[in-house]
Amino acid sequence: MNKRKIGKVRTRMAPSPTGEFHIGSLRTLLYNWAYAKKYKGDFIIRIEDTDRERFVEGAEERALKVIKDYNLFWDEGPGVGGPYAPYRQSERLDIYKQWAQKLIDSGDAYYCFCAKDRLEELRREQQAKRLVPKYDRRCLGLNKSEVEEKKKKGSYVVRLKIPDNEIISFKDTLRGEIKTPSKDLNDQVLLKSDGFPTYHLGVVVDDILMEITNIIRGEEWLPSTPKHVLLYKAFGYKLPYFTHVTVLLSPDGRGKLSKRHGGVSARHFLNEGYLPEAVLNFLMLLGWAPKNNRELFTLEEFVEAFDLDGLQISSPTLNRDKLDWMNGEYIRRTQNSKLKTQIWNFYDKKYPEDRIGEIVPLVKERVRKLSEFESLAGFFFKKPRVDKKMLGKNYRNHLSLVVEVFTKMEKWNNESVNNGLLKLIEDKGFAMGDFFMDLRVAVCGSKVTPPINESILILGKNETIERLRQVL
Repeated sequence: MNKRKIGKVRTRMAPSPTGEFHIGSLRTLLYNWAYAKKYKGDFIIRIEDTDRERFVEGAEERALKVIKDYNLFWDEGPGVGGPYAPYRQSERLDIYKQWAQKLIDSGDAYYCFCAKDRLEELRREQQAKRLVPKYDRRCLGLNKSEVEEKKKKGSYVVRLKIPDNEIISFKDTLRGEIKTPSKDLNDQVLLKSDGFPTYHLGVVVDDILMEITNIIRGEEWLPSTPKHVLLYKAFGYKLPYFTHVTVLLSPDGRGKLSKRHGGVSARHFLNEGYLPEAVLNFLMLLGWAPKNNRELFTLEEFVEAFDLDGLQISSPTLNRDKLDWMNGEYIRRTQNSKLKTQIWNFYDKKYPEDRIGEIVPLVKERVRKLSEFESLAGFFFKKPRVDKKMLGKNYRNHLSLVVEVFTKMEKWNNESVNNGLLKLIEDKGFAMGDFFMDLRVAVCGSKVTPPINESILILGKNETIERLRQVL
């Protein structure tokens, strides 16, 4: 047996370009990345693009871009290269054909020439009898000459020959030993008629050739793993370490997180205004528990703390409120200069960066997502529409006197504005709450705003007076 020595840790993530990169896939990638980094190993990206029917143009590029935007980078893979290139399965078709032939030669696989119509009819008959749909092995009994004759006449696939009456077992580091009777398995198609491998052949061959030591993937792949175990055995290679992590559940906990629960792509969360480091921190804790119940981790701290022992068996729910809280914590810990640039980039640089820098200290404690900046601070850049129904009964008296005070004010600074307004309130006996609410609504168009005195200082004397006069 050609046993592979498992030495240096090598993990991988294999996005399939059949849609947008899912937030759950980002969590799995994070675990693979962190495990490799913890043990000074390598993290590999491999593109599994063999499902041509579901292939989406541009999905690969978008997946790789969003992974980079989360500041996760790979040691080998597309755009980086490496000793096991190419890292795109559609460029490795000859390799899969060679390895499929090995299985045929050893008797662990066979050619199948059955038409699609026949297979569908067989499936309907088995379902009518309440049997588990399985291929009936009609082509398994063909002799060599019959096989060669049929290969000349039409298309074919290659199927894995599942052994009879065996218990297939493997150890999962999270779930312990898992046993599956071979009678429960179908003779899986390994090589399709178009020459492309199915997931099962492609993933095992590539993991062998790329010397992947640890396979950390979602639990939805558990039913497929016995077939992969058989392939490792047939090829004569030692099994890698398997870890099947939980899937993410919808916020109500009633099912797997899907599009009907809102945006679920990794890109969507960035578009919503979440910081990449906050999303990663949030994902770390969805299925992994630190020993000290700590909640905030940098990537470096997570790598140091992470291990497979901390993974949990129960599926976590994606709690948006918790994510909002965590993102707010990250925003408040971000330096103002960096946050200014993040907001500027988030809004595609449509607002002046220096003006954003002036506003950041006023809104930093209130903003939970970058996308909330505009609703809270948009009045700095565009005159608001003022609903006079929000103004108090004395608003005309309040605002006309403010205009007089501001017009006469020689210095436009924090001390002058504060003293001038407080003196006006005291001299006229105004109710402070009503007075400042009228000023807030007139200048900002809302009852909920950043500190009003600091806001009008940034707006400037002329702009503030103009807005007050417009309301009057």
